[in-house]
Amino acid sequence: MTHQLVVTAMGVDRPGIVSKLARQASDSDCDIVDSRMAIFGNEFTLIMLLEGSWSAITKIESTIPSLSLELELMTVVKRTSRHTPTSYSSRFQISFCGQDNRGTMKAITEFLAEKSMDLATFGSHAEEDSNGKPYQQIDLAVNLPENLDIDSIEDEIQAFAKSLDLSCTLRRMSDSN
Repeated sequence: MTHQLVVTAMGVDRPGIVSKLARQASDSDCDIVDSRMAIFGNEFTLIMLLEGSWSAITKIESTIPSLSLELELMTVVKRTSRHTPTSYSSRFQISFCGQDNRGTMKAITEFLAEKSMDLATFGSHAEEDSNGKPYQQIDLAVNLPENLDIDSIEDEIQAFAKSLDLSCTLRRMSDSN
């Protein structure tokens, strides 16, 4: 039977961190099923989904704390199980762009929740535009439940973006999960 473990790590960015974590996973006989890495300020962040036998997962659980000390990382590990996807009628890729205003993310996530849309992926980036004004881009993948009319929800999303003074691009990804 295969077991899974989520490993989250954060610390000051420097070369070799990913290599050492990947080596530790391999030395523990675990496979890296999925991973995401980002730099926030000077901080390195990583989330990995590892998979292996019960003994392999137990081994990496017991060795991560010492590796964390060595690499000066804060880590959290949590056992999990395979994701069982929910059936959705469609998926949209949505990009919002515009002036960076406090509360924009709150408004977008509340809008999605009110419409029962499932946020599948999320990324945002803020910087100054060529005039020195704060600018943001928010990229989302959203799963739509079967009870939503796709054409009308597209119109609602566009109207919502306009209400926040954001430009919005929508792309239908597929008709099923």
